[in-house]
Amino acid sequence: MRTRWTVTAVIALIFGALGGALFSPQPAGAVSKEIVELQQQMSQLLQGQQDLRSAIDTNSATLKTLVQQSLDAVSRLNGEMASVQKSSQEVQANSGARIDTLTQQTQGLSDNLQDVQSRVGKLSQQLTDVQNLLQSIDAKISSGAPTGAPGGSTSMPGPAGSTPGAPPVAPSISADTLYQNALRDYTGGNYDLSRQEFSDYIKNFPTNDLASNSQFYLGEISYSQNDFKNAITAYELVLQNYPHSFKLGASLLKKGMAELEIGQKAAGIRDLRDVVKRAPGSDEARRAQAKLHELGVSSTASGR
Repeated sequence: MRTRWTVTAVIALIFGALGGALFSPQPAGAVSKEIVELQQQMSQLLQGQQDLRSAIDTNSATLKTLVQQSLDAVSRLNGEMASVQKSSQEVQANSGARIDTLTQQTQGLSDNLQDVQSRVGKLSQQLTDVQNLLQSIDAKISSGAPTGAPGGSTSMPGPAGSTPGAPPVAPSISADTLYQNALRDYTGGNYDLSRQEFSDYIKNFPTNDLASNSQFYLGEISYSQNDFKNAITAYELVLQNYPHSFKLGASLLKKGMAELEIGQKAAGIRDLRDVVKRAPGSDEARRAQAKLHELGVSSTASGR
């Protein structure tokens, strides 16, 4: 706009000078010379205007190209951000799977430790019984009481129904061995065999301390296979049949998780809140609180 006004003013001056030259009495030669100069100046101004317009057009084209390149760069950046976000979600999903695996392994190790402690306690009791038996035998020997069978035979009686000289009957698998086999197969991902072994443990040793653990792991196997209905049933049996089991908190937590998986949101939230209420400060309570926070609900029924 400023350039246009400048050109207009110059043209006006030229025409003014031209008019003055025409109306003022000057020699004919001088007038012709001024007219030629004015024409040359006009040509230069017009050429300058064309050059300016060409420069403006060029700059506009350049600016348009830069804007388009910027838009393309923004589009590529959005695509890269979407890719990064997708990768981040995949990493989180994989991390969650690894955490579940580590949780299973940690539970297995914890149960192994408790099993070892239980066996140490049993061995200690057996050692005490053996010591008492030895003291009793020593007391009988000191008092001159007979310790052998008639005729001086010291052979031990065989199992009922066995014949003399026959090899001893092989005992069936022990509770400890059966449980360890089941736990090993579970942590190794051999779920079908592990399910059978845990079921056999519950059937053959229903009153043992680790029967509730076996029932809990039946639920864990179903949960790992996305069979959430059977998992809920297995966890519920722990809660009903083993009221003193140390797996109560874990069973209630996983029962609530399984209920959420099949759309039973109200029941799942109720069980997760029950975990927080029954076992405050425990690992199960922290996991329940995290899930409730993810669902956008309070940890207590009164905080709805």
